[in-house]
Amino acid sequence: MHPKPMITLLSDFGDRDIYVGVMKGVIAQINAEIKLVDLTHQIPPQDIAAARFCLMNAYSYFPYGTVHLAVVDPGVGSIRRAIAVEFTHGFLVGPDNGIFSGLLSQSSAIAAVELTNPDYWRNPQPSRTFHGRDIFAPVAAHLASGVPLLDLGNPINLATLVQLDVSGCILTETGIAGSIQYVDHFGNLVTNIPGNYVQGKTWCVKAARFIIPGCETYSNVRVGQAIALIESHGWVEIAINGGNAQLQLQIQLGDTVELSFEK
Repeated sequence: MHPKPMITLLSDFGDRDIYVGVMKGVIAQINAEIKLVDLTHQIPPQDIAAARFCLMNAYSYFPYGTVHLAVVDPGVGSIRRAIAVEFTHGFLVGPDNGIFSGLLSQSSAIAAVELTNPDYWRNPQPSRTFHGRDIFAPVAAHLASGVPLLDLGNPINLATLVQLDVSGCILTETGIAGSIQYVDHFGNLVTNIPGNYVQGKTWCVKAARFIIPGCETYSNVRVGQAIALIESHGWVEIAINGGNAQLQLQIQLGDTVELSFEK
């Protein structure tokens, strides 16, 4: 028995308006048997980097063949490409603006197309402001229902897919230089330093004017104290035990950090 097809949805649409529900309705009109999973619709408006981070850290928890539909699309209606990508775990549908670049750095692309075939759109004259409804949702539904990738449009050279410039961490004489790549709902500051760099070592993180100890759990510090630790997503994170690190430390997305090892 084959499992039901699955689509995950990620957007910056929030939950106040009808946009997410409308996309789900479009999908159901094509195939009501598709299982839909909301990753999040609380991406900050137009924040492609945050969408990239969330998708990169979520895709591996879903079955092979899952279609990941991601719509954070400040370039909607412009010359940016609408794409579908087959990768080693499944498929991606969304704008070619770098939103998939983190995921594809971990799980290679196999083939990609520009979505130029209106036979698989909601209608041949899509809205200039809501490609999520008129192009991406119906394409994702058709793809999840078994339509071959190459039927959806013209093939793309994989080397031309847009890469989002999220600077990697750099090894230094005393440790690792990096930056804040994501700020979560709790105000925790996620760096771009992989946690496997610090496992089994004594370390601290220097950020702004603060020196923050590297620990294993929140219980290693008092309530209200800053802490650096490896979070469940696998990256080094700066947090406040019981508080909001972004607000308390006044450290923002993109700010530099330096991780140091004790000899």
